[in-house]
Amino acid sequence: MADRNETRITELEIKLTHQDRLLEELNQVVIAQAEEIRRLHKRFERLEQTMLQVQVDPADEPPPHY
Repeated sequence: MADRNETRITELEIKLTHQDRLLEELNQVVIAQAEEIRRLHKRFERLEQTMLQVQVDPADEPPPHY
């Protein structure tokens, strides 16, 4: 019985080690994705500002025959 318990404990320790490694890998993916989201958000804001600056008020456009 002691051997069986020792085997079970060893198997649980191995599973825990694998889960810890997987959790760390997933954490690194989440960190990278969060950074990418921040980068894309800043890029979008710059693009939005550029689009707002480029928009021309129809009253400011020259008439078609100009």
